[in-house]
Amino acid sequence: MIQVNPNLRTAFVAMMSVALLLLSLPAYAQSAGRSVSKPALSPGFRFIENSGEELFANVCRGCHMPDGKGATGAGTYPSLAGNSNLESSGYPVGIVVNGQRAMPPFGAVMDDDQVAAVVNYVRTHFGNGYRDAVTAEDVRAVRR
Repeated sequence: MIQVNPNLRTAFVAMMSVALLLLSLPAYAQSAGRSVSKPALSPGFRFIENSGEELFANVCRGCHMPDGKGATGAGTYPSLAGNSNLESSGYPVGIVVNGQRAMPPFGAVMDDDQVAAVVNYVRTHFGNGYRDAVTAEDVRAVRR
């Protein structure tokens, strides 16, 4: 068995402890000034667009494409064109408000009227003919 000098062992343990402490300081400094319960986005951040067309163009089009047919690449972005999942108005409202898989939740950055507007736009464009309009009250019910 190898004999290790007790002073060498103590020095090694002390050196490793200091190294781990120094490595953890940046993580502590980043988390020390911020509460875990604070939201990631500023509470004042909101989209300014109000029409469904403007919201789709500035928020949704980047992933779902201008023609609403979605895309596959760095991720899979589902097609909204001719999408039978949009028939039940509650489904797209829930997805926009709460998000799903790679789709982020937009409920914190869109008010009820904006969510209703973009959902109505998608449900009446891209080959979708769902004419039963979503209201702000419908969105409010999903948020509860």
